Amino acid sequence: MRHRKKTAKLQRTADQRRALLANLACQLIEHGRIRTTVAKAKALRPVAERLVTLGKRGDLHARRQAVAFLRHKDVAKKLFDVVAPASADRQGGYCRITKLGPRTSDAAPMAYIEWVDQVDQVEEVAVAEEAAE
Repeated sequence: MRHRKKTAKLQRTADQRRALLANLACQLIEHGRIRTTVAKAKALRPVAERLVTLGKRGDLHARRQAVAFLRHKDVAKKLFDVVAPASADRQGGYCRITKLGPRTSDAAPMAYIEWVDQVDQVEEVAVAEEAAE
């Protein structure tokens, strides 16, 4: 029975799943919005929101916990300096999952996961990248 076992396994061992979620969280913090499968986005949301809560706490222990999970000091610095202050007045629900259509190669359901408070910043970056191309 799977009572009280909420974690989605994503067909990976515990170590592989932890590494995958850490990498996805790093990319989300770095880029503001990432495109991934719906299952991975749903598994990433509680991890990312826990990291924002650490960023809002802002003390040394929270910073060390974030660096230990993310394994990148510069990404943790951006979490504490940019992402967490943008969500300072919000009590929770820092991420938004927007479902897209199926992926063309294998029909996997795709989704965007992004920060709720930094949508304008993400859109400006996307427009600038399109203009550069």
